[in-house]
Amino acid sequence: MDFLPKLRFIVTSDIHYKIDSNVEKERFEKGMKMAYAYAEKSSYKKIDAFFAVGDFANSGSEAEMLKFKASLDSVIKPETKINLMLASHEFHSEGGQEGAYKRLKEIYNVEADDYFELNGCPFICISTEDGCRIKEKKQEWLTGCLKDAVSKERKRPIFVFQHPHLTDTVYGSINWGDDDIIAILTDYPQVIDFSGHSHAPINDPRSIHQKFFTSLGTGSVSYFELDEFDFMYGTIPPDCKKCAQYYIVEVDDNNAVRIMPVDILSGNFFHSGYYIKTPWEPESFVYTDARAAKEAAPYFDGTFRCSIKKIEDKLNIMFSQAKTDDYRVDSYSVVIRSADTNNVLLQKKVSSSYYIYNMPEYIRFDIDFPYEKGDYIAEIYANGFWFAKSDKICVSFSV
Repeated sequence: MDFLPKLRFIVTSDIHYKIDSNVEKERFEKGMKMAYAYAEKSSYKKIDAFFAVGDFANSGSEAEMLKFKASLDSVIKPETKINLMLASHEFHSEGGQEGAYKRLKEIYNVEADDYFELNGCPFICISTEDGCRIKEKKQEWLTGCLKDAVSKERKRPIFVFQHPHLTDTVYGSINWGDDDIIAILTDYPQVIDFSGHSHAPINDPRSIHQKFFTSLGTGSVSYFELDEFDFMYGTIPPDCKKCAQYYIVEVDDNNAVRIMPVDILSGNFFHSGYYIKTPWEPESFVYTDARAAKEAAPYFDGTFRCSIKKIEDKLNIMFSQAKTDDYRVDSYSVVIRSADTNNVLLQKKVSSSYYIYNMPEYIRFDIDFPYEKGDYIAEIYANGFWFAKSDKICVSFSV
């Protein structure tokens, strides 16, 4: 698709700068350099704005904020408008919320809440209070900004940024969402809302959601968390630290929007981007809940390989990834049965590591296996991101 931007900006969140670690700093600076290198190859070479949607500092201390300021000064060009939102983590240091708001102004000289236009598009940035709440006074301010934006032009996107997800929208919003402003935004289909807080992967197809308006989760540069509680290791996978994602967002002369998820660690875009042709028209939305019914089931083909061994009191399981005609496989369910009785002994679910650009070729994990010598059957299913599920693969093994 030939897409000629008139506007480009970066969106990131949950960077979690720390004093005793440079991992996030190195990833962040690498990612910003990648964005400018990408822009330089385009017909439109500018990056007009940068947005950090909360939790850019792990505790909000002055030292962390100064460290992040030094990175911004080194990698963000003067032509790029810097926008920073405060949220729960920034409130953990001296003076709490009030101290964080004060440090934001003194160190960065930016507004905690801001409303402005760039190249014909409105932007609304909201910092939270009392952790991740947006209370009545800020709700009234948001309403006024939205009314002003549509009074000038309805057929253009309105970009809104706040740290917590909007409940029951994007992946991560069930556990890490808030409903303070949903009722306000429903009257404005042209809103494209960016939020963080959950650390949920931005290349998960559920990270974009359209119903009354468009919502996107903004991931993390620190560690991943998943929004399902039935994984064998809980919501935080073992490879959670392989995390460094953000968006490059572009708008063209027709006010169509392209949102491209970037993987910093590999230096690649996950795909060609989410494309919103007419953000102001809900009938044109394609990233809706209807995608669940259209999802193609994953499948195992002739290349499938599997190894199951008992080592001491643990079962070592390894199998090759399934295939899919959609984007990627989400996860795997493994059921262990007794071959003699067919009784279920264990049921486990593991992630496919779809959030890593170069996904592992094999899934490997160990589980406690307190059973005697005998014959067993492992049933393996591959899961899609919604409800699609592969046919099972049955593997017999003995211990």
